[in-house]
Amino acid sequence: MSFKGTIDFIWGTWEAGGVVMFPLMLVAFLIYSVAASLLVCLMQRSFRHLDDETLTKWVDVPEESEGEAGRIIRYTQEEVVRLSDVYSRFSEIFASSLPFFERRLVFLNTLIATAPLLGLLGTVMGMLMTFKGLSVGGGKLVDVVASGISEALITTEMGLLIAVPGYFMAHAIKRRKDEYEAFLVRLESLTLQQFKRKGVV
Repeated sequence: MSFKGTIDFIWGTWEAGGVVMFPLMLVAFLIYSVAASLLVCLMQRSFRHLDDETLTKWVDVPEESEGEAGRIIRYTQEEVVRLSDVYSRFSEIFASSLPFFERRLVFLNTLIATAPLLGLLGTVMGMLMTFKGLSVGGGKLVDVVASGISEALITTEMGLLIAVPGYFMAHAIKRRKDEYEAFLVRLESLTLQQFKRKGVV
């Protein structure tokens, strides 16, 4: 199929889908832009490449720590005189880091759930058009019925095509967010152990 033929096919499919195609495309744009930004943000964090041996060394000697983990280690150890200070510092880090991803994940999952519902709305509208054509009758009955069924099927298909990859992307984002949370918990545990060895209470 030539390039022009492909464009004509896409445009024909778009037209056959009816007015519901516009909100579907908007939802698709929002799903993939939000998911891509979250994935990039999580993948840029260097915590996934750090082993326990490196983290333990950095916790013991904060001056040698690097990157985001180093900033967290130095922040949670500067001017600390009690274990409660460590708990407080890590609570601040949890409160400032994790809600950002959690709120956007909720928004992303809401958008993903919206896509099939919009497809269902298009299905209902297409079937209404079909029944209207059947009730009116006349010479163009076949065209009206075909148009209604086409709209019903295309919007359902588009809603599912938009939502299914979105579910996989949301799952990948949640998994990486959970990994980041586990990293912070591990770092907090190592820091507390280090201060306990020093006799800090």
